[in-house]
Amino acid sequence: MQALIIVDVQKDFLPGGALAVPKGDTIMDYINQIQSSYDLVVATQDWHPANHQSFATQHPGRTPFDTIHLKGLPQVLWPDHCVQETEGAALTTTLDTTNIEAIFRKGMDPEIDSYSGFFDNGRKKATGMAGYLKDRGVDEVHICGLAADYCVHYTANDALSLGFKACILDKATKPIDVMNYEQIKKSFQKQGGLIGI
Repeated sequence: MQALIIVDVQKDFLPGGALAVPKGDTIMDYINQIQSSYDLVVATQDWHPANHQSFATQHPGRTPFDTIHLKGLPQVLWPDHCVQETEGAALTTTLDTTNIEAIFRKGMDPEIDSYSGFFDNGRKKATGMAGYLKDRGVDEVHICGLAADYCVHYTANDALSLGFKACILDKATKPIDVMNYEQIKKSFQKQGGLIGI
């Protein structure tokens, strides 16, 4: 059974948001169109506490997009984004949520970032999404949303590692860094992942 995973289509990742993905708004109509083709649709939502250590504001003297080590892992420092209960953390109103059966929140632990919809970056805590999908009989997942080179990519990689057949829907995602995303796609395909439209 196939499931669609819609990753982080939140206001802060769209034009005008705190961490906008270029042209991120242009994929919404397509995501809405394809949902009816799937047996199951789930979504993820970045849901950070205000003191999240991935925020540059938590590290005096640092600026957004600096890289540090946080709890032994490399960490890009981001502008404050998707802070719990803020407008920026909300799913965009242009997303049709009618078919979404479950939303899995991530990034709630202030000490570690969580790009993937399945685990935090250290794979110490699971969101429960893998168990939910497997309980529903899902064996193949198609991943879309934002951003292609971070949360979509990490979610897709973890899906492969968990035994799912995984496909990144290229037409339904946008990257922060286009060149980086091209390299990511090649690596993902070498690992057995698929790139679809």
